[in-house]
Amino acid sequence: MADDKDTMDEWAAAMAESGDAEAVELEELRDEKADITVDEKRKLDTILDIPVTISMEVGRAKISIRNLLQLNQGSVIELERLAGEPLDVLVNGTLIAHGEVVVVNDKFGIRLTDVISQIERIKKLR
Repeated sequence: MADDKDTMDEWAAAMAESGDAEAVELEELRDEKADITVDEKRKLDTILDIPVTISMEVGRAKISIRNLLQLNQGSVIELERLAGEPLDVLVNGTLIAHGEVVVVNDKFGIRLTDVISQIERIKKLR
């Protein structure tokens, strides 16, 4: 657990060096209403433990199977996205934010630059 803390401190320091970004502590999700039942709390705790897959998408390309089979080491595939454009941040395949790549101690990370509002995310689920 101490290693996790050290890693987080390294990321926080790197983010602070970047100028406009600031490291923040994530707060526990809590309901603003004080009168939550024990059963509701149990259900909420169950949902909060569900694992999700987060991925960053650099870009996409459509190619024919013929061209796919001709790919080998050193091949270059042109993506639809322009250099410098923000990456898409997806959770279980749903767009939740845009961000830019950061590197800290030889590991990639992503700095969120634009988070999709909860209302927009819910609309996309329908």
